[in-house]
Amino acid sequence: MKKAVFLNGNFNTVKRVYGDKFIRYIDEKFGLAVTAAVKDLAAYENELKDCEYAFSTWGMPVYSEAEILRYLPSLKAVFYAAGAVKSFAAPFLNAGVKIFSARDANAVPVIETAVSQILLANKGFYFLSALAKNDYKKAVAEREKFKGNYGAEVGLIGLGTISRGVAQRLKSHDVKVYMYSTYATDEEIIAAGAIPLPLDEIFARCDAISNHLADTPDTVKIMGAKQFGLMKPYSTFINTGRGAQVDECALKDKLIADPTVTAVLDVTYPEPPDFSNGLFSLPNVVLTPHSAGSSGEEVHRMAAYMVRECENFASGGETKCEITKEMLSRMA
Repeated sequence: MKKAVFLNGNFNTVKRVYGDKFIRYIDEKFGLAVTAAVKDLAAYENELKDCEYAFSTWGMPVYSEAEILRYLPSLKAVFYAAGAVKSFAAPFLNAGVKIFSARDANAVPVIETAVSQILLANKGFYFLSALAKNDYKKAVAEREKFKGNYGAEVGLIGLGTISRGVAQRLKSHDVKVYMYSTYATDEEIIAAGAIPLPLDEIFARCDAISNHLADTPDTVKIMGAKQFGLMKPYSTFINTGRGAQVDECALKDKLIADPTVTAVLDVTYPEPPDFSNGLFSLPNVVLTPHSAGSSGEEVHRMAAYMVRECENFASGGETKCEITKEMLSRMA
């Protein structure tokens, strides 16, 4: 009996993430009911009726609870080789299907990127590299305005998998880590390896500020004119979280008012960015194309996590990546 299926709108995306190795392994281990990715459930009603395990990644279709119950009556779990499941998870959970996400695997490169950016920001890398090309002598003089990493104060916004990982990795450097969360207690923040601090104080105090908040209605434009206005000269705002949490006009005003402040933005709102607003043409803005997450060969880590999780689930072993209804409201 064939028990597995890939649910996705594009089989090329599935092949990019799972690769021939994992696709072949899933077929050998569980049996693929369909040799391609399935988007239209009704078109494969007969093939899907016995499927117990669904695999997917970016491009996962959104189905209603009724569709899931009708066309996937035997489905026990979805294994999503990517991070955010919020767009599609609720109907599956309501239908009694478990959801497993590779968000911990996807968090690894984001953590690595954020830590690297924080350490470089404290050394003035972004500001000085732009300046040195135009006025090397001035860049040498400005170099001493940056604190470096010994004794630097770093602010992390949000308490989740990524910010926990960033805080843990920063322990090996001589920096002091502060954290703000919209919901976590001071005890939870301390347990994550950081010092609790209100949002405004993080912006006023820290040399590097890194956003990792979940994208929820209460966090839209949570960082605006007040917060950016508090940033110190020669400080850096880093965003590998979500663009909607930033008032880009307010950020632009701050960067114009104080050219020593730098913004390193991997995410924007909208995406692709609105280049007409003038923010991204400023010399003290570094823009990258949402590249902090899994890319290149890193995507196969997410597939490996989900294949291992499915094996554990199928054998009654311990699973580590389950997403519950209670978790959805706090997730990006």
